[in-house]
Parts: sequence; C-alpha cells; structure tokens
Amino acid sequence: MAVPKRKMSRSNTRHRRSQWKAAVPNLATCERCQEPKLQHAACTNCGTYNRRQVLAV
Repeated sequence: MAVPKRKMSRSNTRHRRSQWKAAVPNLATCERCQEPKLQHAACTNCGTYNRRQVLAV
C-alpha cells in the first residue's frame, strides 16, 4: 500500500484544502411562477417541472 514517507507540512495541507470551497447553486427562474428554483428540479413554489404539474403543492 502507498504510505507517505514524510509528514505533510501545515502549509501544504492548507494549500490543498483551500480548493475545497462551496459553490453557489445555479438558479433558474420558473416559467410559470417566475420564482428562482434549482435547475433540472421541480419548482418548490408551484410544483411544475418541464411545463407539467408534478407536485401537489
């Protein structure tokens, strides 16, 4: 098994972890109620997806 030969320094550890950042979700406007919603997901406000009613809200 691959095992590190030396301890990784605090600077290198933090430099590697700096790339783990939260991304802002891409929001789209609902075609029916004009509310922001997640892309490729049913609208939480009116319950439509792809111009069809899929959730009873």
